[in-house]
Amino acid sequence: MMEPFAVEKPLIGMIHLLPLAGSVGYAPGSLQLILERALQDLYALESGGADGVIVENLSDAPYAVTAPRETVAMMSVIVHRLVEKAHLPIGVNMLRNDGLAAMAIAAASGASFVRVNVFCGVAFADQGMIEGAARDLHWLRRDLGTDTRIFADVHVKHAAHLTTIEEAAIDAERNRPEALIVSGIGTGKRTSPDDLQAVKSVASLPVLVGSGVRIDNVSTYRDADGFIVGTLLKQDGAIDGPVDVERVRALADAVASLRQDA
Repeated sequence: MMEPFAVEKPLIGMIHLLPLAGSVGYAPGSLQLILERALQDLYALESGGADGVIVENLSDAPYAVTAPRETVAMMSVIVHRLVEKAHLPIGVNMLRNDGLAAMAIAAASGASFVRVNVFCGVAFADQGMIEGAARDLHWLRRDLGTDTRIFADVHVKHAAHLTTIEEAAIDAERNRPEALIVSGIGTGKRTSPDDLQAVKSVASLPVLVGSGVRIDNVSTYRDADGFIVGTLLKQDGAIDGPVDVERVRALADAVASLRQDA
């Protein structure tokens, strides 16, 4: 069983925060509204049967590679509040690639894990060249005295990569995260089952599918060790909509069927 989750093949839902301080879309004075929406999404995910949650600043585009300090401060307040209320493991992803900020937020708030888009190596994205900082992340975790898990993307979405996905997976595992993530080319885009199998073939770590999971295709990912789902679980499948508890429940049932078949 993959820590920190209580089940095999966990379904991890996304809480996509409204624009935070430091982003071009932020509405001054809207912290309470952001928090209320996040708590509503948390309740929907828990009620629908999700096994974990990742909190992410998706609405902050265009992103800085390293998050502004005001964004980190506001994210810390929000994640801490969600951890206080949650009955599920909470994770943090700080876009575009601020794993150090995510780790600091997790340690301060009690979150269980972080997702890091470019953990090691180099990716070419709309923010330019992004470099991984695996060593710095491990040192920060040690200095903070936390056991926060690191989930590392392999060939992260919305980016181009120089190596094959197998080479990237080998390099990622060598840098000692706790799990790997494989996704499609963009948010909500289908993950290639071939990519999942390629990473599984060279890695001993758990491998999660990070985008494009639907009820009608989840069975094609039966070898995955977990699922991270955002778009599908939103009202009408709209990325900027609230989480729909009925959609969560339907996908949770589909994932539960995979566990029974395993």
